[in-house]
Amino acid sequence: MTGSLSTEQIRHFEQHGYLCPLAGIPAVEASDYAARLADYEERLGVEPQKYFKIKAHIAAPWMVELGRHPTLVDAVESLIGPDILLFGASLFSKKAHDPRFVSWHQDSAYYGLNPHEEVTVWVALTESRRENGCLRVIPGTHRGPDLKHDETYDPENLLARGQTIRGLNESDAIDLELEAGQISIHQERTVHGSLGNGSDRARIGLAYFYMPAHTRSTLGRRRATMIRGVDRHGHWDADRLPRHDLNPVSLEELKAAWKAYQDRGFSQSAETTPQ
Repeated sequence: MTGSLSTEQIRHFEQHGYLCPLAGIPAVEASDYAARLADYEERLGVEPQKYFKIKAHIAAPWMVELGRHPTLVDAVESLIGPDILLFGASLFSKKAHDPRFVSWHQDSAYYGLNPHEEVTVWVALTESRRENGCLRVIPGTHRGPDLKHDETYDPENLLARGQTIRGLNESDAIDLELEAGQISIHQERTVHGSLGNGSDRARIGLAYFYMPAHTRSTLGRRRATMIRGVDRHGHWDADRLPRHDLNPVSLEELKAAWKAYQDRGFSQSAETTPQ
């Protein structure tokens, strides 16, 4: 398989379900993107992550460009092959002394993809450490099935439904600490989450969701963006990509996608217990 990762890195990913840290983008670029998000907050009057979930890349051209960045896509190609679709993207932002968190969960339980070969590239736009709420994973969990999730709808949980896996052995958890501009990668079934931000500095990351072009949607016809290679399968319609920042039509589409994702009637694969 082509791409930028070494045989050892690929073997580690296959065994443990994650890679961290990896080179991503220059720190100055990461800082610039974080500044743009701060500007969006002023323009919108709310946190950008209120909108920038599931399909964040349709909000601004630079988000599409970052999703196409060769360093990111070369690493992804090593893991899923040369024909790559971008399923979506989400912004995860925590302000200083922010109690909001992400509970233990598996993306595979909610994405509606078959087969489960999606990989997430998490791009640190600021330094991401344990004390400010870095991403955490439980290695090896990607080799098992989708686990039961309780849907808590906790307002301090950054997930759509506060979906939570109970009873995990958290002593196995690994902190994926990153410098600004670095990336981590985790597999769709890898259990992951993050704690609140107990520090005096913000923690901002953009997560990009990549899948091989042969992946099907189990939730009806949906949209994706061709990133590299050729789509020989035609399972996905093309995303409506932005021509400029914060297009009102794009923002409405983002709001609708997030609302649908929160809907209790939205089907997914994991056994769940509503709270």
